Amino acid sequence: MSAADQSLPVSLWRDRRFRRFWAGQSISQFGDRITELALPLIAVGALHASANQVALLTALIWTPNLLAIGLGAWVDHHVHKRRLMVLADLVRASVLLSLPAAHLLGRVTLGQLYAVALLTGAAGVLFNTAYPPFFAHLVPRSSYIDANSKFSASRSASYVAGPAIGGGLVQALTAPVAVVVDALTFLASAVLVGRFSIDEPPGAHDQAASSLPRRAGEGLVFVVRHPVLRASLGCAATVNFFTFVAGSGLIVLYASRILGLTAGVIGMAFGIGATGSLLGAVIAPKISRRVGVGRSIVVGAVLFPAPIAIAAAAGGPLWARAGTLAVVEFLSGVGVVLFDVNLNSLQADVIPDGMRSRVAGAYSTINYGLRPVGAVFGGLLATLIGLRATLLIGAVGGALSLLWLLPSPIPRIHSLTPDNPAVPDSDTDARPLPC
Repeated sequence: MSAADQSLPVSLWRDRRFRRFWAGQSISQFGDRITELALPLIAVGALHASANQVALLTALIWTPNLLAIGLGAWVDHHVHKRRLMVLADLVRASVLLSLPAAHLLGRVTLGQLYAVALLTGAAGVLFNTAYPPFFAHLVPRSSYIDANSKFSASRSASYVAGPAIGGGLVQALTAPVAVVVDALTFLASAVLVGRFSIDEPPGAHDQAASSLPRRAGEGLVFVVRHPVLRASLGCAATVNFFTFVAGSGLIVLYASRILGLTAGVIGMAFGIGATGSLLGAVIAPKISRRVGVGRSIVVGAVLFPAPIAIAAAAGGPLWARAGTLAVVEFLSGVGVVLFDVNLNSLQADVIPDGMRSRVAGAYSTINYGLRPVGAVFGGLLATLIGLRATLLIGAVGGALSLLWLLPSPIPRIHSLTPDNPAVPDSDTDARPLPC
């Protein structure tokens, strides 16, 4: 498809391949919400795990991201990214099915839960590093924002309805058996992705003789030298670090101990607030067309963390405290989706074939690697200066991620078109931009 053709709007719902891929990812998202609830419930309910053991279980899911920079370099040298994505889905399904099998034999152990968390996390990293080049050749350039909006909408919907569905399944089937549902969603995703093909970019065999560490380093250097990618990674890493400083665990603790809200009220406020991300996914394409892709990223970078400051100032009667928490979650949900949809689309536009998985790996290592660091730092701050002050630091620090964007080309980028001088043509220019 030529650059001129890619600038024409395309209805993604008429594209059978996109519909299948979107359906597979949407189903998988709802399954993930079940497992996110079921794994800690197995640890706490069946195995009587301590708080530290549950925290380790969560950490192990994120740990494989630290190796993403190397895995991305390896993936870039493989032609069939789609096959790697199918393999990742099959691995996750197989690993998850080991839990109900062990449950039937009465042999579920904490060690097995740790292994499941680590292996599903590693397979997720494989899927995520193979995804960018697949996405760029599945979706026309002019439809990047529309496609990311649709993926974000289904993900947001899973966070609105998924916990309730997951809770019902866990209660009806027990947690280990409920995990079967998530395994089946990965099998469905593998079938849907495996049933169609796309013209995938060739593997980066031009540098096949170079070592894996060198290729991984090239991906990181490319990000650092590229003005758009450098600013976007700095912004994303900063906002993620500070939002994890004031992460959901501290928000829940703050809502319970300081605001005096019950678990039911907190859950209701979070459920209402989760609709913000769904709204953000729906309106993101319209906002980007009206104010521009770059400015939408700027707005999202501030709107995502800044409302946390409102939570830190909450007070008054019960309805006001609960309402404030819901408003904070709602506004943050709109902000994070506005940020993600536009930034993901811009990255897909500027990264050349042959570098996509390496860049995704470098991003994951830095961006996701800072998340647990932020969470630990937030816990220390809360102990030293209190919850309200820690939430304020998270809000202000996250909003200051804006400083990465302002001097960069990003605010001046209005749309993803070949004629946009701020964005190099990702299909023809495979060279890093100068600093």
